[in-house]
Amino acid sequence: MLVATTNELAGYRISAHVGMVRGVTVRSRSVVGNLGGAIQSIFGGNLSIYTELAEHARQEAYDLMVSHAQRAGADAVVAMRYDANEIMDGITEVLCYGTAVKVERV
Repeated sequence: MLVATTNELAGYRISAHVGMVRGVTVRSRSVVGNLGGAIQSIFGGNLSIYTELAEHARQEAYDLMVSHAQRAGADAVVAMRYDANEIMDGITEVLCYGTAVKVERV
């Protein structure tokens, strides 16, 4: 599955638009994780506990979007984007979305 943030794929021609696809996940950090993050914040720098959580959430949303595109019969996803919203304190929704397309090599 080809995935790009651009509207076109170099070396390919879009032959059909399949439709919008998305993957969404909602994540929170455990009490232990929040404690670890608070301790890390005292010393400054990269808060690796939260970085790991953010990366895991993005990867899960991406994988769900790719799966949605495959089920729809797409070869690629163009104009892929991420969005994130805090649903409530400590709980975040991560959305990955784009346009599923069929492509042909040129």
